[in-house]
Amino acid sequence: MWLVVGLGNPGPEYAGSRHNVGFRVLEAVAAGAGVACRRRRFDSLSGTAIVAGVPVTLILPQASMNLSGEPVRAWLTHLGLLPDRLLVVHDDIDLPLGRLRVVREGGHAGHKGVRAIQEALGTDAFPRLRLGVGRPPGKPETAEYVLGAFAPEEAERAEAMIARAAEGVCLVLGEGLTAAMNRLNVRAPAEGAGGAEGEGAEGR
Repeated sequence: MWLVVGLGNPGPEYAGSRHNVGFRVLEAVAAGAGVACRRRRFDSLSGTAIVAGVPVTLILPQASMNLSGEPVRAWLTHLGLLPDRLLVVHDDIDLPLGRLRVVREGGHAGHKGVRAIQEALGTDAFPRLRLGVGRPPGKPETAEYVLGAFAPEEAERAEAMIARAAEGVCLVLGEGLTAAMNRLNVRAPAEGAGGAEGEGAEGR
């Protein structure tokens, strides 16, 4: 069994933001499995399904992003799972738009949701699927950037990334982290030659 968490902020005003791509991936995984994350428990919306032949609980924390840790901790305790059976799906400004990266563990790189989970669990040793949303042009406030919507010229690439990430969750569950890393930790099909610029260190 796995616990898969999509990070985002609740509320319609954030639904299309860069910061909510984790929510959107989880919703796509749930839809593909024929379920919806509607049950309320531990300050989150959840659903249970069989994904890639594996039983999984999918959750969308309903606290603000920087309070995501306690719902995740509560669910792990409830399910009797260790952090190595937790997969967190989240946005990452250190990756170019469209890039995916699977990591086994590592620092939070300033992501408040990931940091909250690490603090609640007392460890950074849990897998993550990071979705690149790119760095803000002209260095505006990062919070304003990630809470904003994708620009019209970014929308197609963002949608393709979300679809690939949903497939990536299935790959992690069905074939394991190593297989997922080998398949996903490569340049996105539509990414230009300069796509590697700005990428954070491995494991971030």
